[in-house]
Amino acid sequence: MIPADTPVPLALLLAGVFTTVMVALRYFVTSGLFAFATARLRPELYVGRGAQIGREIRWSLISAAIYGVPAGGALWLFHHRGLTEIYTDWSALPLWYLPVSVVIYLAVQDTWFYWTHRAMHHPRLFRRFHAVHHEGRTPTAWTSMSFHPLEATTGAIVIPVLVFLVPIHVALLGLVLTIATVMGVINHLGWEILPRRLVHSALGHWVITASHHERHHEGYRCNFGLYFRFWDHLCGTDRGFSPKLDRQAQAHARPRAA
Repeated sequence: MIPADTPVPLALLLAGVFTTVMVALRYFVTSGLFAFATARLRPELYVGRGAQIGREIRWSLISAAIYGVPAGGALWLFHHRGLTEIYTDWSALPLWYLPVSVVIYLAVQDTWFYWTHRAMHHPRLFRRFHAVHHEGRTPTAWTSMSFHPLEATTGAIVIPVLVFLVPIHVALLGLVLTIATVMGVINHLGWEILPRRLVHSALGHWVITASHHERHHEGYRCNFGLYFRFWDHLCGTDRGFSPKLDRQAQAHARPRAA
């Protein structure tokens, strides 16, 4: 913990450094676990892609700092100034609001991501903002935070702004961050980790999985969402699933018992 009497500029710097380290550790643990799973379950998938993975890790460490600094500042203001809308008392707001707050955070993130992501695919912006993320045509478990600093900045500001506007319990803020981290990684694995029957279900029609996001990395001009397919459906940019990943999922599916 940072002592309360620490000068504000130094306190914000220390908070940013601490949170940057935590974001980087979260990235290495989560991406590392799914990379390990890929090595066990799809051992051929990342063969010969060491240079790509190395680039992705380097860009991701820069992104960790860009995400960590504003997050650290927001957390310091929560702990020492009470200036955010983060709360710790479960009874401070009605219980029905708890899941609503999570939905609000995810929906706002998804909406912001869809429109900024779609904008960054405009030819005038793509090379400057977004080309780094697409350097490896097929993503890996290490791709989820591989951004140019300008793109990372657009994503890093959303939750730090929201915590000043929308009340959320600190535990549910942790849940939102966990969802963002895990979905960011599994949607970039380059293979579908979820059961095919779930991907092709009514839920899969609205929630993004690797099969859906891989189609974006194949075609660029479609499937721009982060968590949900709502904006893609509404705006006519949804192109369904990657045929390659769908074939892989069928090939690796266990045969039905006779």
